[in-house]
Amino acid sequence: MIEPILEVKNLVKYYSDHPVLEGVSFRIFEGETKIIIGASGSGKSTILKLIMGLEHPDDGQIFIEGQDITALNESQMVRIRQKIGMVFQESALFDSMTVRENVAFRLYEDGVVEEQIEQRVRESLRFVGLEDAIDKMPSELSGGMRRRVSLARALISRPGIMLYDEPTAGLDPVTSKRINELIIALRDLQNVTGIFVTHRMRDAFTLASRYATNGNGLQFHAESGELCIANTRFLMLRDGKMIFEGPDEILRQSDDPYIKKFLE
Repeated sequence: MIEPILEVKNLVKYYSDHPVLEGVSFRIFEGETKIIIGASGSGKSTILKLIMGLEHPDDGQIFIEGQDITALNESQMVRIRQKIGMVFQESALFDSMTVRENVAFRLYEDGVVEEQIEQRVRESLRFVGLEDAIDKMPSELSGGMRRRVSLARALISRPGIMLYDEPTAGLDPVTSKRINELIIALRDLQNVTGIFVTHRMRDAFTLASRYATNGNGLQFHAESGELCIANTRFLMLRDGKMIFEGPDEILRQSDDPYIKKFLE
């Protein structure tokens, strides 16, 4: 049996006396993407923080490549985080560092030699289309460029799992499309497993209905009647509980009043 690369079992999290997650469970296999949607405060971003070990659950377990990480201490989590990249909504770049230094930050911490750092930084920036900005400061970049640098930094350690926390929030449609296409390319061409948290349904349905090929240059296509994208599924939260899990076709057809109103 194929084992999931990431599994969440009966996850429970409280803030003070308020339940944020109440028994959430799901599995993700290699190369899959899970799109988590729900109203503000439904627990979407909390799931990502728990997976990264930035917070700890009050109950339940999180498995990464079969290892239960919920009881690991901070030093033990460092090794786990090397397998995971995360893109924050705010980009979270260091304003006092150049683009090169921001992207290379984890490599410097890991003691990678300078020659390899330069090569990998340029490779990562090339993927997001920003190699020419390598010597710029974050203050010289637009919001969309900062978000792409954040993605390049998350990719620098070549993680098998990527977590995206509202990566297109506050961006214009053209820039959002660019970010979405980069995420699709990672999924389809590099087999990167992902969790994509968003409240923007246009972006969510883009990820669920488009795919990338790399024959004569990178190209993006829409699924058709003959092709259904099988490696991307939705998970919907309401008040900390999971109320839907499945493909976009089934989500769109749901008769649940709450889901129908949310999609509108």
